[in-house]
Amino acid sequence: MFVEGTLRWQVTEDCPWDLLIALALRDLVGLDNTLEPALPRVSPAVVPALHGAPERGGGAATLAARDVLETQWHALFERAADREHRPLTPLLQPPHFTALDRAIELQDIVLAQHETAARWARERRAEYARASIEHHATRAADIVDVVHEREHDLRRQAGYFRLDIDVLPLAERGAWIVGPHTVVVSASLRDDSRAFRDWFRPLVAALV
Repeated sequence: MFVEGTLRWQVTEDCPWDLLIALALRDLVGLDNTLEPALPRVSPAVVPALHGAPERGGGAATLAARDVLETQWHALFERAADREHRPLTPLLQPPHFTALDRAIELQDIVLAQHETAARWARERRAEYARASIEHHATRAADIVDVVHEREHDLRRQAGYFRLDIDVLPLAERGAWIVGPHTVVVSASLRDDSRAFRDWFRPLVAALV
């Protein structure tokens, strides 16, 4: 994570482990990606390792089991996206994954798929860390310069605001609001300085 700002405003940027794991699990299980926030599939894709486990008992059971899994997954995602109350340690801790003690269906999936999801997440975190180190000056300037431009236009300093940017490896370029102060930005958008600034300017204009 890195932080830019002053005593008046702050922008943080990170590639959160819990969100990576949550999205990897969603795609591994093949859950619907239209639930709000409707984030695209991850890229590179996680190779599915589960084929039809929710299908026990016929078609009706399949639909019911999938609805339960989607509800439980969405609750997990909301916890992972909550920067205000995000724990210092990962939400999903092997071997028992006690955070899912009340979400048994999802816990069963995590027991089977966590190793695959974690391997994929480690690779993506490493890629983000390398990009952040190699392009730190540019990425910091993308944030600070836009805020300073807004301050210059207004002929005053920015008032208080906070924004948390979660950079995730998504198959589509874009940005999605996932919390009161939190926006998910695709890695492809963050890697394009000009496109990122074009997206960031109207957001700063609304905040400052």
